[in-house]
Amino acid sequence: MSCSKILSGDLPELTYEIIKYFRNDYSTLYSCILVNRSWCRLAIPLLWENPFSIHIKNYNFIKIYIHNLNDDFKIKLNECKIINNNSLHSNTLFNYPSFLKYLNINNFVHSVDKCYGNQLYSESIKFKKLICMSLFGKFIENEVNLHTLEIDYYTTAIVNDIINDIVNDIVEFILKNPNFILNIRNLKLYITIDYTKKYFSIIEDRVLQIVNLHQNLKKILVYNNSSLLQSLLYYNCSNTLNTIIFSEIDFNFLNYDIFEQLNVLESIHIIYCFLNNNFFYQIINLSKQFKLKSLFMKEIPQIDSIELLLQRSGHYLRNFGYEFGFGYDNMSLRDQLFELITKYCKNIKYLYLCHDDDENIYPVINFIENMKHLDYLTIKLLSLASLAIHFNSEFDHLNVKILLQNLGQFLPPKLEYLCLNISHVKVNDFEVFLKNSQDTFINKLLIRNYDGQDILPCIKEFVMKKKRVKYLSIQDFFSFDGHIEYLQDKVKEFRSYNIKVQSYNSLVIDIYDYMREID
Repeated sequence: MSCSKILSGDLPELTYEIIKYFRNDYSTLYSCILVNRSWCRLAIPLLWENPFSIHIKNYNFIKIYIHNLNDDFKIKLNECKIINNNSLHSNTLFNYPSFLKYLNINNFVHSVDKCYGNQLYSESIKFKKLICMSLFGKFIENEVNLHTLEIDYYTTAIVNDIINDIVNDIVEFILKNPNFILNIRNLKLYITIDYTKKYFSIIEDRVLQIVNLHQNLKKILVYNNSSLLQSLLYYNCSNTLNTIIFSEIDFNFLNYDIFEQLNVLESIHIIYCFLNNNFFYQIINLSKQFKLKSLFMKEIPQIDSIELLLQRSGHYLRNFGYEFGFGYDNMSLRDQLFELITKYCKNIKYLYLCHDDDENIYPVINFIENMKHLDYLTIKLLSLASLAIHFNSEFDHLNVKILLQNLGQFLPPKLEYLCLNISHVKVNDFEVFLKNSQDTFINKLLIRNYDGQDILPCIKEFVMKKKRVKYLSIQDFFSFDGHIEYLQDKVKEFRSYNIKVQSYNSLVIDIYDYMREID
């Protein structure tokens, strides 16, 4: 009887408590919409509370948003040659903007850009800017009750510069509507823009204004700019800031006293920063705990100083990785670092290892074996030397062989993520890996096989038929020119075993992606 009432919608409170468990399972939420009207009314708000975070190729939800704009705006759209009446939804059942709870401004602008193509000519840019500003105005008009606002600046290419310009205009728009920012519970900043860019000073000024206005900053990521970071840390966030991500920061220019003033700081992440002896001395002598959750390195400073840091903060460490570059000339120092991490850091969950194929692989294998709580593992095993002679089938990539014949023996029963970025894989070695790891379920498995043998039959036999993964990406340049997701017959075959084949770029989790998910 109770089950019948839930299905019919007679117990909406209980039904909602059940449905909200599927908050991030979008395919299930879509199915819930089709059950009946009551379920539809409960599932729709969950689907629309964070639409810009969904990695999809279909951005038609932007056009649904546009329907909620006023008639004057729609007339302007119809005057554009880029859009016509047929592309606008004639009616909508819900006020979709009112459901918005989480908004990353960069993702919002990127979604509009993707929805209407990547044209860079001036009329297209003006058109996209018009849509972005109008939709954001609609969010403000609806007085959306945002749980989280993320302001995100990137610098990599001209497209990002255009997106940054629009993001900057939106930030200016927010400053003119202060009530919008005051009602936001969580403010997060990700600033990876090069401070040498001509408009960086404008961005810096507006970001500081936002922080000062909101006065409830929770999380910041700053790339390669100690002065901006210093300013942000002093902007009324001593009792609100709980997460700091330092990215390529030179700690020579940072005032360490700020750590004493941050009262609720719970999570510190260091990504490829310049660490000197002064840094270690200052951190070790702090009166407060230094809750180092992430440490990613491109060079190893004095090993004794690292040991002192790990003695103090190693039990907090959850994420570790290195990328020393090809030809790193002090592997003994790296092996000492492995020993320290193994000794003091017992709770590593995310491991990112970039190893030169020309160096001894056994210390790396032993290091991975000692990590007992892994959820995420990335191994890049490439070298310039081996790639340069990749046409030579006689070349023996011994490290790849050793890795594959040993790795599967000590993987945990379940991995959230495994990415193998390797070269010249031989079928026999890969089959050994799959057999040894047959008791491990991997939620997301990514394989990049440069110039190796055809491993797809092995994957079908030991992965697909045994349903050992949920998401799969294979870039095998030997057997199908790189991208399995383009081969619809193979995609359908894996789908019949409930395995979703996706592109490498859509599944790969780099360090910065992972950091964004951390609260």
